[in-house]
Amino acid sequence: MSLKLEEKPREKLVQHGAESLTLSELMALIIETGTKNESVISVANRIVMRFRELDTVEQATIKELQKINGIGLAKSAKIVAALEFGKRLNQQTKSEKYMVKSPSDAVSIVKPELRFLYQEHFHCVFLNTKNQIIHRETVFIGSLNMSVVHPREVFRIALRVSAASLICFHNHPSGDPTPSKEDIKVTKRLSASGELLGVRLLDHIIIAQNKHLSMREKSYF
Repeated sequence: MSLKLEEKPREKLVQHGAESLTLSELMALIIETGTKNESVISVANRIVMRFRELDTVEQATIKELQKINGIGLAKSAKIVAALEFGKRLNQQTKSEKYMVKSPSDAVSIVKPELRFLYQEHFHCVFLNTKNQIIHRETVFIGSLNMSVVHPREVFRIALRVSAASLICFHNHPSGDPTPSKEDIKVTKRLSASGELLGVRLLDHIIIAQNKHLSMREKSYF
């Protein structure tokens, strides 16, 4: 029995391009095979249905994926690797020669990655003298406090990449972007350290799922 075109994602990609494929068909190409009782499309569809939205899939771990029937270590590793490849390529493409003219410019790059994370991530965007992004890096993972968010680690990176300034971000999984007392203390400490080193902290922006807050605009430092 011959398969329909929608059941042959590789052929569909060749004939109509990758943009014509559904999420399930793209996933099917990654995992390559199904099980004895299910086609690769059926297994792929269950993966997509399990995580619903791409933002959630991006945070999937190998252990989580292995809980899905028909997905073992090899397939899980392929999925995680493919997602990470796409994420890094997207970061590089968006960051290259991108000029930041306002906090919203920087937010448009960082927010899609931070707003759905389940744990706080402290992320820095480093800029040259023309306010172009030259480097990005997640410096800390976990709740912010004075002991872990040390200016030494942030500005070590800034000096390494010859940054003229930087913008710091961290996410609030709670959905409320209001800064805590610790957030404010950390920001003031970073700002003071940057002034001494000649690398200005332009802003510290808190990202929530549907909104964000610029600590510079709100005069927290």
